[in-house]
Amino acid sequence: MMSNTRSFIAAHRFGYGANAKTIRKIKQQPQQWLLNQITADNALKELTLLDMQWNSQLAAEQLNLYQQQKKQEKTPKASPQANMMLMASQNTQKQINKQLQKAISATVVHSIVTDSPFYWRLVDFFSNHFSVTGNGPRMRALAPTLEIEAIAPYISGSFADMLLAVESHPAMLLYLNNEQSIGPNSKAGKRSKGKRGLNENLAREILELHTLGVNAGYDQADVTELARAITGWGVEGKGSANFSFKANLHEPGRRDVFGKIYQQDGVKQGVRILNDLAVNAKTAEFVSRKLVNHFVNDNPPQALVDTMVAVWLKTKGNLPQVLQAMIEHPLSWSEQGAKFKTPREFVISTCRVCGIKKINPNFSKSLSILGQQPFAAGSPAGYKDTQEYWAGPRAMMGRIEWAEHVSKFVKNSPVELAQNALGPLMDERTELLISRAESKSQAVTLFLMSPEFQKR
Repeated sequence: MMSNTRSFIAAHRFGYGANAKTIRKIKQQPQQWLLNQITADNALKELTLLDMQWNSQLAAEQLNLYQQQKKQEKTPKASPQANMMLMASQNTQKQINKQLQKAISATVVHSIVTDSPFYWRLVDFFSNHFSVTGNGPRMRALAPTLEIEAIAPYISGSFADMLLAVESHPAMLLYLNNEQSIGPNSKAGKRSKGKRGLNENLAREILELHTLGVNAGYDQADVTELARAITGWGVEGKGSANFSFKANLHEPGRRDVFGKIYQQDGVKQGVRILNDLAVNAKTAEFVSRKLVNHFVNDNPPQALVDTMVAVWLKTKGNLPQVLQAMIEHPLSWSEQGAKFKTPREFVISTCRVCGIKKINPNFSKSLSILGQQPFAAGSPAGYKDTQEYWAGPRAMMGRIEWAEHVSKFVKNSPVELAQNALGPLMDERTELLISRAESKSQAVTLFLMSPEFQKR
């Protein structure tokens, strides 16, 4: 395969598409270009360049203010001030909603202009793997901070570190109600006399969605034992987003999870279980398969998955080395695009190739129209990742209409645009159709809706 072709495949399949600037940067070393993006130094650089003016501490402060305002609204004797307080809480809620939109926009715009699109594709992949939904002021404030604080910094490290960062982050703890989980035999549990108890939401999703996957051989007893092990994992609250281990809520005793005994050790009991789950062969298989499914094919080649699993087990889940195994495997470099782009990938790659950094409707609204609004999957399972889910007639009509809208703002020659984006991957028939289009807008739409651009 010609190195030029591999450059376009690298940009298209593992990044957010090619343009003239990207191809010049890749030059003759497309694999090294990808590997350079998942180093610790590059992750730090990308997070520094990201224009994100929001974090979990600011979110906690705003939420504390909002809760105080809501509390004062309910004070009977404050009725002369009730309307003012109502306006104050509404304004705070609007500010929280505004920060969510700004956070979404910051990440999308940076993904359009970044020199490290593979890195941001990985952030998006793991953000969907550890999906949280922004329902209500609390989760709307915290949802985007999980991605930036507990996922993005750990792409260049081990899966175990990312897993621990995610499961102890306020967004995940509050989304799955772990702060409400109380060990039945803990001090607080005994005082409640059965009125408050164990919440298994987080434990169930850790096993089913975050590590081992469904049908991995665990049972309800494992879920309950893990839930008991992470009782007491919560957030300081009252204006703080710091993780807090509340010993009086923690279920005493040893735990038996997935065939291994963990002695009573306070917060470390749960940490040790997460560390073991992160390096389990079932987790290696589950996450590696999801990665191949996301980047390469809806039907992941087993040989490629097996290679990644072997590296996962050998390196104890070192993500850069697992990803390197995927990048260096011949099965990852087929010239035939087998993956249908998600709406997010379609929007970002379109804006990237067309040189668009701002659109109306804005990015959040555009992604909502196309069915993939960030932090709105509605389920801890996140958005689906297959062509079957994204290529229905209604979804395709949405893409066509959005492409027609965007095409009006494109200044470049459509043929030149397509050549810069697809290079040798463009079919002759597609080029002919673009060159014979009745208008420039129609030509751009034909390019954006071509099979070569829709698939990667």
